[in-house]
Amino acid sequence: MPLRDWDEGTVAQVAREMSRGETWAAWLHPQLWGQPYLNKPPLLHSLIAVCFQTFGVQTWVARLPGAILTATSVPMLFLLGREVLPTRLYALMGAGVYLTWLPVVRHGRLAMLDGAVVCFFITLLWLLRRSQRQPWAYLGVGACFAAMCLTKGILGGLLLAIALLWVLWDAPKEWRSPYLWGGVGLGSLPVIGWYALQWQYYGDQFVDVTLLNQNLSRVWDTVEDHQGPPWYYLLELLKYSWPWLIFWPTGLWLTWRSRHTAWAKLILVWTVGYLLTISVMSTKLPWYIYPLYPAMAMTVGVALAATWNRHRHWSGRELTLKRIPLGWAILLALLSVGGAGGMVYASSWGPEPSLALAATGLGVMLTTGLAAYWAVRQQTRFIPILMAGLYASFLALMLSDHWLWELGEAFPVLPVANLINGQVPRDASIYMADFYNRPSLDFYCDRRVVAQPSAALLERWPQETPMYVLTQNLGPYQSGAAKTTTLGMAADWHLVVNQ
Repeated sequence: MPLRDWDEGTVAQVAREMSRGETWAAWLHPQLWGQPYLNKPPLLHSLIAVCFQTFGVQTWVARLPGAILTATSVPMLFLLGREVLPTRLYALMGAGVYLTWLPVVRHGRLAMLDGAVVCFFITLLWLLRRSQRQPWAYLGVGACFAAMCLTKGILGGLLLAIALLWVLWDAPKEWRSPYLWGGVGLGSLPVIGWYALQWQYYGDQFVDVTLLNQNLSRVWDTVEDHQGPPWYYLLELLKYSWPWLIFWPTGLWLTWRSRHTAWAKLILVWTVGYLLTISVMSTKLPWYIYPLYPAMAMTVGVALAATWNRHRHWSGRELTLKRIPLGWAILLALLSVGGAGGMVYASSWGPEPSLALAATGLGVMLTTGLAAYWAVRQQTRFIPILMAGLYASFLALMLSDHWLWELGEAFPVLPVANLINGQVPRDASIYMADFYNRPSLDFYCDRRVVAQPSAALLERWPQETPMYVLTQNLGPYQSGAAKTTTLGMAADWHLVVNQ
């Protein structure tokens, strides 16, 4: 699937310009269309640039580093669970839930920064726990902190604060460890060094754009009209976190009951601290909630493990549920009905036929239907059925053209990009009669397609020659004084030039 707007197209283009650089300055001071790129630090962009140099500039290559890091976060979450949770079963359940969490499956494979940051954070927590027995691991904690900050700036500081609050609650004597603060201090050096170099190179522009506009101001001010109520992220969970959201309240209840344990303290600090922080921020974007998903997966894993233990005799450390709640079965049955609706929608007699999407709907229908049946019968086999069935269903979704449904919000860029690349000379300017730019279109054209209102373009149309314009309404351009030639059409967009 093509790159989407906005972040994917921008990240990929910055990485391409880095890969073309002939000096180290292109990597240390990245640019976007010849202008300083001051939005985010360039760690992930650099990884993508290396992949571009190795495999060529392609869509899948742009997504490769983020996808690998997101995939790595699954076994890392298992290792973290082995360090803090009572038994291997809890860790296995949490990792299985995280592996089949729809937003993680979708968003983690994009050319964006969030999957990488979460991978570094999970690794940091794992090393932080191990360092209580092996102090050398604090060096890894510092390295992960540096990686988070050099990927997404101030978010790295927030995630480190959550980790340190967990240590303060669970093992306060570690706060006096010189190894802890030595590791954090060493990890801060590359971050401070990079920020100092940017400030020395760009001056006040770096402070205003990177530190204030793109980081701190998002806390108390709305950036680019991305706003929402305090419950914005709860609605995001309600939209995309099924079916695992069914088990989250039970997991939270069991976690609160065990709040004297290290694992419960971690989940509570992580969940409450992060969710509260992003909820009070003025700027709201859907992917800001991504770092919460591993904590939620661990919480759901606790509920599933407690369910699995209900007929077994363990040492006493494990949690158990007396009965499988009937509400679980009812909600799973409703999801099965929804899966059936999706299968019909994507079938040959539906409005949008798609074999892969129909297979996804069928998989969801069968998986949640069988899980509901066994949950009603108080059989724990519904848990492996859910995990295996969701994995197969999401595999079918990834093979379809519908997993990145945000692409349907605007015209497809690939046909338009092919039209531009075939008809417009490389050194010519190209305009689009629209109100906003499409970074993904710019990436596939390897040039700026400048969006301007049609009225502004029509004012210049008789004077500038040649002037290449993408428009959905040919009439005003054909009726002007300049001779208009239509070079082609793609996705309802006409490419015209005056001569």
